[in-house]
Amino acid sequence: MLRHPQTKYRPFSPMSLPDRGWPDRVITAAPRWCSTDLRDGNQALVDPMDVARKRRFFDLLLRIGFKEIEIAFPAASQTEFDFVRLLIEQDLIPEDVTPQVLTQSRAELIERTFESLRGARQAIVHLYNATAPVFRRVVFGQDEAGTIALAVSGTRLIRARAEAAPQTRWTYEYSPETFCFTEPDFALEVCERVIEAWDPSPARPMILNLPATVEVATPNVYADQIEWICRHLSRRDAVTISVHPHNDRGTAVAAAELAVMAGADRVEGCVFGHGERTGNVDLVTLALNLYTQGVDPGLDFSDMRAVVRTIEDCTRIGVHPRHPYAGELVFTAFSGSHQDAIRKGFAARASGNDATWEVPYLPVDPADLGCSYEAVIRVNSQSGKGGVAWVLEQEQGLRLPRRLQVAFSRVVQAATDASGREMAAADIVALFRRTYGLEGEKRLALAGYTLAPPGRKGGSRRFSGRVVLDGRMLVIAGEGNGPLSGLADALARDAGLRLDVVDYQEHAIGQGVQAMAAAYVECALPDGRIVFGVGIDADSASASIEAFIGAANAALSSPAG
Repeated sequence: MLRHPQTKYRPFSPMSLPDRGWPDRVITAAPRWCSTDLRDGNQALVDPMDVARKRRFFDLLLRIGFKEIEIAFPAASQTEFDFVRLLIEQDLIPEDVTPQVLTQSRAELIERTFESLRGARQAIVHLYNATAPVFRRVVFGQDEAGTIALAVSGTRLIRARAEAAPQTRWTYEYSPETFCFTEPDFALEVCERVIEAWDPSPARPMILNLPATVEVATPNVYADQIEWICRHLSRRDAVTISVHPHNDRGTAVAAAELAVMAGADRVEGCVFGHGERTGNVDLVTLALNLYTQGVDPGLDFSDMRAVVRTIEDCTRIGVHPRHPYAGELVFTAFSGSHQDAIRKGFAARASGNDATWEVPYLPVDPADLGCSYEAVIRVNSQSGKGGVAWVLEQEQGLRLPRRLQVAFSRVVQAATDASGREMAAADIVALFRRTYGLEGEKRLALAGYTLAPPGRKGGSRRFSGRVVLDGRMLVIAGEGNGPLSGLADALARDAGLRLDVVDYQEHAIGQGVQAMAAAYVECALPDGRIVFGVGIDADSASASIEAFIGAANAALSSPAG
């Protein structure tokens, strides 16, 4: 890279529009959408789609809800031509969907294009020619007059061919390709001459597509260009303003949003942004950005995983795991602070009545896109107590007390630090059960017990039982106001295990007669160590006793000091 890039690259000169209005506007309705996946997207593939893959992609676009679809460049190849004929001859295009095709301004290509559309109910014929100075000078060796003449002659030929086939409802679209780096006055002049040649009306509008063929400036500059054109067109009411942003600077979505604020009525792009070079504007991101602002995009991504699978199969391009809204990891938090905030957000939502979605770090409810909550929080060495607690609650219905969350998160972090890998939910559950005495070998086990009723109201109760400690059977007995305190007293007297209960909590897992009880006990040992136990049983008293036995086993296995 150059130390002084200004010696090689020139900054783009923005236009002067001091009274611009778009910054104060808010998008309150979705634009018209046009998918260009089957043409622009297909031209960008290493292995262009055959008819079968294009047909599968087309069916997906219909399910998503696109009403305008650029299906082909029919004069470019026999495959493209055949695909258009297939859709028309087999009546595969719904009545409310308009196919769009692209052509350059050459007579033989326009003739071939209309041949492909024979018998269509309706169609958009899209003509383009490059208008920017570098293209006029370097690519075509053409002056301004020649550029205008090319656009106008193509428009007139398309009009004549359309008028000769009145059985089809024709819409004309013109693109001054490279609009975003064409002189504004000249871009306006070309567009005005094309409009004059087509002669649209409010009842029969044409589409004027203003592409950012190559991003050369920041999105606000593109918005200024769109607003300026919208202000200066002489027949704005007879023209649909469309935009077609590419993503060379990585700002196509922003450019499209600002262009709509600036007056654009329609957006062309691709699902997941597949297109030449860095791609076209990503219609998934654009549509779902609207959705998260409470605007119905008119496109259905409620089964996002199916959309991803189909497009990956058709294009043979993978969707990045961090792709907005669609990637495998976009709703996943590994960071401990993020996990804690998300868990609290879900808890607040469960306890409240507000239908408004407000969950930290999740701009959209994954369920709206057909995604489960299972992958929202995943645990690795970066995770904290909130993430571990979330996994146990989702997988086992366990709502751990905060101090137990902290203690177990340290156990999990030690395991993930040692492995250097993510820990799956099933592994976290298994580790939890081993750590807190729910399974595995135990030094202490309760073989049976009885709890005598109190002698008087509020009096103590006698706990009598048998335990196996390191293979020896012991008979134990103690006094307490319930099973937990009676067991603690009995173990202290007859087994030499003193544990003072610091905290006890319990809750139901599930509802109705099938509900289980989960009990959590935190105990302090004489030397100050803290241990935890967990019990799960259909009976809450049995669950509490199981939890205390778990804490006792933790005390036996925990090193002193």
